[in-house]
Amino acid sequence: MVLLHVKRGDEDLFLYETSVNEDTNSVIRDITAIYNGRLKIERICMEMEELASHGTLLPPEMMGLTDEQVEELKLKDVWAEKCIPSGGFVFNKDPIGRRNGQQPKEKMQEVLRKSIGDARAMINKKLVLAKTPLTLKTIAEALNILKGAVTIVYPMQLPPHDTIRMEFSNTEDLSGTQASKEVIEPSKAQLWFAGRLILNDKQLSDFLGRHDKTKVVVKLNSHGEGPPSREPVITDEIRKRMMADAYRRQEELKKLELDEDDHYLNSNWADGGHLKRQVHGLENVRFRVG
Repeated sequence: MVLLHVKRGDEDLFLYETSVNEDTNSVIRDITAIYNGRLKIERICMEMEELASHGTLLPPEMMGLTDEQVEELKLKDVWAEKCIPSGGFVFNKDPIGRRNGQQPKEKMQEVLRKSIGDARAMINKKLVLAKTPLTLKTIAEALNILKGAVTIVYPMQLPPHDTIRMEFSNTEDLSGTQASKEVIEPSKAQLWFAGRLILNDKQLSDFLGRHDKTKVVVKLNSHGEGPPSREPVITDEIRKRMMADAYRRQEELKKLELDEDDHYLNSNWADGGHLKRQVHGLENVRFRVG
């Protein structure tokens, strides 16, 4: 199986295992789905951190308003009484006014935060160093862990306007957000290898060769972004090691320039007649007087 080291620009993302006989359409589709799935998991994790700290999301018409403004406009969060976390809650006001402040109690907070840690570990970039490929099945398992934790803490489900619930049902609206710029539409996804675009309706072997036991770097981007930068000839690690060696050599040369001691001239290897005396057996000859 060939191992594809997937990058976005110069950023390491994940490893994807496939065969050189696989068609490029399915490879690009799966890699794009994994990439977007990782983004979804991270978005959910960030919102779940807020959920564990400040409760469910306020209705859109109440977001960002002060208590006085809410009272003046006679607005009410009808979902606050319906969506009570298991075991009750303590009030912890959201400083940015997005959530209702009904923080789950410590035990339920731990359930949410543990699932966040587990899900993030399953898609961590360090898996690249561990040479562990990422699959669509792993993405689905991570989403199920997060969804299960939310169901435990909120068995009556979250409000329909809560972004976490919308993410789980794939009805999220990312328009106007930074997240929308990160997501790659499957129809616009492009995969590059060695500065060459991997075309659709081909076999992977047409671009990578027929050797099935190898590891190559491929770069993912969206149509219209142009070709990504090519991989450097030497890695950052090798460059740092070369710079350290050059610096060490430079320091040694400086020390030699400052060292004017000529005591080395007394050494055997600095004596021009040493070899001749050794050949003629005149080495270490001693004379005794008397």
